Amino acid sequence: MSRIFVTGGSGRLGRSVVAGLAGAGHQVISVDRDAVPAAQLPDGVEQRTADLLAPGEAVRHLRETAPDAVVHLAAIAVPFSAPEDVILSTNTRLAYAVISAATELRIGKIITASSPTVLGYGSPAGWLPDSFPVDEETTPRPWNAYALSKLIAEQTVQMFAAAQGDALRYAAFRPCYVISPEEWAGAPTQQGHTVRERLADPALSAPALFNYVDARDVADFLDLLLAKMDTIPNGQTFFVGAADALATAPLAELMPQFLPGSAELAAGLTGTSPAFSITKARELLGWEPTRSWRTELSGPNDVQPLNVLPLNDENPAALVAAGTGSKETP
Repeated sequence: MSRIFVTGGSGRLGRSVVAGLAGAGHQVISVDRDAVPAAQLPDGVEQRTADLLAPGEAVRHLRETAPDAVVHLAAIAVPFSAPEDVILSTNTRLAYAVISAATELRIGKIITASSPTVLGYGSPAGWLPDSFPVDEETTPRPWNAYALSKLIAEQTVQMFAAAQGDALRYAAFRPCYVISPEEWAGAPTQQGHTVRERLADPALSAPALFNYVDARDVADFLDLLLAKMDTIPNGQTFFVGAADALATAPLAELMPQFLPGSAELAAGLTGTSPAFSITKARELLGWEPTRSWRTELSGPNDVQPLNVLPLNDENPAALVAAGTGSKETP
């Protein structure tokens, strides 16, 4: 059991991360500008309200709580939800303040949240990757302040890892479009539509390239990452996504409709294969997401899942369709 300091613990992702880490047996300190009602906090979670951009506040709270690890989630979480200069300044300063404070206090494990948007999809000037599925080797090309701020957060982690060697352990992760538990039951997602609406109308999920992840799977990923940080190369970045796409048709069919020029690149995204690879998390950590829209969508299901081939050793095509081949995807 570890003491884990989670910034942004009151947010959409933060609430599930706090609950998941507490449920895994950790002592969790949730830190945010806004508090969650005490009745909604898991047993044993300590909650603090703080402005971590205020001079000395990150150091003070970390010193007072003496955690073994830091998970930094706090940020302006939606592109264009504030002026571009405010998003860039807020997110980069938060990342630096928390990571530098944790480093100063010699906290052994330090993780920051990034975003798949660092890749640059959705650019008004057009965007295509070198190949699909995209992975951690895909060249980042951020085109807005939010995406740039997340890339800088990753580089901040890598800078401190380069300076510290293996004395302290650092990592970053890129959670795909986060769906929280209440959203499976019909609450609006981050962009205001329900999960059912995003499945029924591919145009709603296309801007995010049909990526998604259950917030509880992110908590499980972080629990495993924290356990294995001492055994993997320092300063790593991981995509964290579901094992399928948020779509009822293969992306090989859908992607060319919404991403001009992608037909050849997306041709291999058959069956349920998504556009984002989680191979690195699988291979380095042994992590596997356990939830998908097929398992979690509640109520009468008028959104029909794909008819995919059965998954077995005699059917390698089905293995690829299910995302378990050599290019596994979230």
